Amino acid sequence: MLDPILLQIAKTAILHEFNNSYTLDKESLFRDYPFLKKEGATFVTIEHSHHLRGCIGSIIAHRSLYDDLVQNAVSAAFHDPRFHPLNEREFPNISLEVSVLSKPEILEYDDFDDLLTKVNPDIDGLILNHNGHQGTFLPQVWEQIKSPKEFLEHLSIKAGLTPLVYQEHPIIYRYHVDAIEKKFDDILSL
Repeated sequence: MLDPILLQIAKTAILHEFNNSYTLDKESLFRDYPFLKKEGATFVTIEHSHHLRGCIGSIIAHRSLYDDLVQNAVSAAFHDPRFHPLNEREFPNISLEVSVLSKPEILEYDDFDDLLTKVNPDIDGLILNHNGHQGTFLPQVWEQIKSPKEFLEHLSIKAGLTPLVYQEHPIIYRYHVDAIEKKFDDILSL
């Protein structure tokens, strides 16, 4: 179970972009929540009326959980190239989800049929990496795409490839997430 402080940090980071009276005291947070100092990889997902509104994250931990979360919250709200920047009028209709990713591990497989048997629906997040192309789906994507075959096909397209790429045996990584979600207006700001 993730600490609700993660949602509070994400919300406050977003609010700071509108009004700099919303601030985060990093040192106090590190003192009160030492786990925030550890390296961590996060995704921040924003939904508006149950439709994707922004989603940005890190696949590999490369900075503190705190720094990763703040950067990804701001990026999901204002810099996701698929959407216009978030505005304050949307607050009553959005929800915020923070996902903390496990370290990705290579998923060994013989061929596409074998890969289909090794993918765990509703549990696995996957990364496809092939010849400079990369794409990932969080485990939450299983809510929209139920079958492993469709999940993998859509993942290849997201990576800028075609489903035929699996004939070339691309590298597949598996990871898991812990996630916490709440309506934006129900999250306390810091």
